[in-house]
Amino acid sequence: MGVKLEVFRMMLYLSFPVTMFWISNQPEYFEEYIVKRKREIYPPEKEDVKKQLQDAREAARRKREELYMQD
Repeated sequence: MGVKLEVFRMMLYLSFPVTMFWISNQPEYFEEYIVKRKREIYPPEKEDVKKQLQDAREAARRKREELYMQD
């Protein structure tokens, strides 16, 4: 009975981490959570914010060009 018990224990010791790894890597379990969290961290860009950022970049570029032209 000793060898059978050792084989059973070895199968148990190996199957538990393999099973946990397999379960934790199933995308359907975590897809909703990950997509929700990603949208909290990186919300979709709004057009008015994008336009303001583009205008600020353009104004900074023009100001930098003016400073270089004066020197």
